[in-house]
Amino acid sequence: MPENDGFEERLRKARARHGVDPKPSGSGQLPQGGTWGIGFRAGVEVVSALIAGVGLGWLVDRWLGTWPWLFLVFFVLGGAAGVLNVYRLFNPRNAGK
Repeated sequence: MPENDGFEERLRKARARHGVDPKPSGSGQLPQGGTWGIGFRAGVEVVSALIAGVGLGWLVDRWLGTWPWLFLVFFVLGGAAGVLNVYRLFNPRNAGK
């Protein structure tokens, strides 16, 4: 139907002009949420991974009696996981590929 094509085109232009259409994800843009939102999320990613690593290392060390070796190993692994999560936050995979 040709009359619907014109309407769809006008609707698309109006939405783009007013910023209603969200940008497609994976376009190389930073995640939405403003600077504070991105920084807060990155901090939470690192801290939560460190807490999980430290907690797991402490529990396994306590269970096996190997203090502080597994604690240190899991601390490093938790830090690496946090940094990897922040890397993924700023470099999302392209969904279309």
